[in-house]
Amino acid sequence: MSLKQQLTEDMKTAMKAGEKDRLGVIRLINAAIKQREVDERIALDDAAVLAVLEKMVKQRKDSVSQYEGAGREDLAAIERAELAIIDTYLPAKLDEAAIAAAIDAAIAQTGAAGPADMGKLMGVLKPQLAGQADMGLVSKLVKQKLAG
Repeated sequence: MSLKQQLTEDMKTAMKAGEKDRLGVIRLINAAIKQREVDERIALDDAAVLAVLEKMVKQRKDSVSQYEGAGREDLAAIERAELAIIDTYLPAKLDEAAIAAAIDAAIAQTGAAGPADMGKLMGVLKPQLAGQADMGLVSKLVKQKLAG
């Protein structure tokens, strides 16, 4: 079952169960997917749907930090609840050891030697780790590896 089909099924289940919060978030996800499909005139595959979900997660995290900085814990709690629901559709995150192993394999594959090769290395790692790792953390670990 594709991710879009899973979202549709979960939306039906949430409607039947009367889970208004979950239903609202799933509708937001479907709207974001549909918007991207209309804008780009394509049908999104699972990888593209994951990219949409990652973007939504990033937006929610930014909102939480903004709301907490402004002392609006009520709004931050709403964003955290949405974030928890969106996270259920993302694959399990890799730990640092698995990310480091992927970086080592990419270094062996590309022959990257120094900081100047970071772009080449990230170009190989991004499609491999999309949705499975925080790319900010991956970037930090790549910098550490290439710096020596």
